Amino acid sequence: MTVSQSPQEGTHAPAASSALISGAGASAALLVVLFGSFMDLLDATIVTVAAPAIAQDLGAGDAQIQWTIAAYVLALGAGLITGGRLGDQYGRKRLFMIGLAGFMLTSALCALAADPGMLIGMRAAQGLTAGIMVPQVFGIIRASFAPGERAKAFGAYGAVQGLASVAGPLLGGLLVDGDLFDLGWRTIFWINVPVSILALIIGAKVLPESRSTSTARLDLLGALLAASGILLLLLPIIQTETGGWTWASYALLAAGIIVLAIFLAYERRLTGRGNEPVFDPALLRIRAFAIGLSASVLFFGGIGSFFLTLSVYLQNGTDRTAWETGLVILPYALGSIITSGLGVALAAKAGRALLITGSLTIAASQLVLWAIIRDGNDPGYWHLALALLIGGLGLGLAAPILVNVVLAGIPGRNAGAAGGLLSTVNQIGGAIGIAVLGTVFFTAVTGSTTGTPGLADYGHALSIALVVSAVLYVVAALVMLALPKTAAEHVDQ
Repeated sequence: MTVSQSPQEGTHAPAASSALISGAGASAALLVVLFGSFMDLLDATIVTVAAPAIAQDLGAGDAQIQWTIAAYVLALGAGLITGGRLGDQYGRKRLFMIGLAGFMLTSALCALAADPGMLIGMRAAQGLTAGIMVPQVFGIIRASFAPGERAKAFGAYGAVQGLASVAGPLLGGLLVDGDLFDLGWRTIFWINVPVSILALIIGAKVLPESRSTSTARLDLLGALLAASGILLLLLPIIQTETGGWTWASYALLAAGIIVLAIFLAYERRLTGRGNEPVFDPALLRIRAFAIGLSASVLFFGGIGSFFLTLSVYLQNGTDRTAWETGLVILPYALGSIITSGLGVALAAKAGRALLITGSLTIAASQLVLWAIIRDGNDPGYWHLALALLIGGLGLGLAAPILVNVVLAGIPGRNAGAAGGLLSTVNQIGGAIGIAVLGTVFFTAVTGSTTGTPGLADYGHALSIALVVSAVLYVVAALVMLALPKTAAEHVDQ
């Protein structure tokens, strides 16, 4: 249940050519860009429910299932800032349409995957196309709507986030169990094709074009170095369960550190020349930003991994169907919807307190769930629903406002760059969490038995992952004590 970026976090350069729209044209344009956002958010959640079915059909190992989810999230994070700047320079409508067409094509290729390797590669490509498409949503809304209408448009975006968080697990379960045309899990990707075609047809007619006055060159090399360094760090962690730690694992870790060091040096060089890098190292000297990066990685690192491990436990351990798994996860989504509005409304007065409360509430929900499953028995629906509802309430309090609280401690001239980078870090944090906590879970499953794992084995593994996750959320809450007390006011950037 990945949380996407807030409106302030997208592209931030001023629009040079834009046309304000209203009436039916505005509604149609908004509908198209929200379709794009909905599909992106849906694909971030729907695959976790389908993961066991994918593994069974393609013969995918645990590490390959982790990569199926992490590859999308990591590629999306890598593409966000570059995608936003491409839209600023070449036109936001043009890049949105290119990204949407690419998303449609890669979704079809995911559905046609013949083996785990092809699926992982296409998921990475799908994430990159989403990284091109998603930043244009915010730029199009800012450039196309009058200030009085802009808040309503962003409110609609927030509603779409909530709808996608509910629809993802349920739709994933329905499609997998429905087995339409004997396609099984592949329908979760095929469904993107007709929706994308419709959005492309309407978008070509109603979306306005806009671009930025900025003439800054794209830092493609910086984006490539950052993504490569993180990939090199994640690779040995995820592969630990299948191959163990070898000299190659340590070599990959060392290579990742070296590449990231080269990345930082290159970004400093670009900054010294007056160019706009993907990441300005000077931002790390701003205390609120450095703390905010740590808090974001800790907070978002636990979300994607939690739903992956919970889905595998429910389907492989308790023998629930994909649809039943979606119903179990539903209270988490509903809880986040209940409190997200409250969190946003109170952020300007008590942002930091809400972040800490949300993080500790999620930690408490993890421990409640741990207490429910640790005896090795199959817990009933309502016991699981209560624990997940508590977690969702915590997520709704904290996730929508985390970036804005961090931005409150950052000078206005740096807010746009910092917000965009934090959005990227949120996605990367999710990939790191899937790598680390997913590996903890799958290693515990295989390490607790010499035969076919059963309910007790999956319950034991999830118990370990839950305790580790709860500790991380407590640490996140402690880190958040150093953040600004209130959220930044909304400013169009």
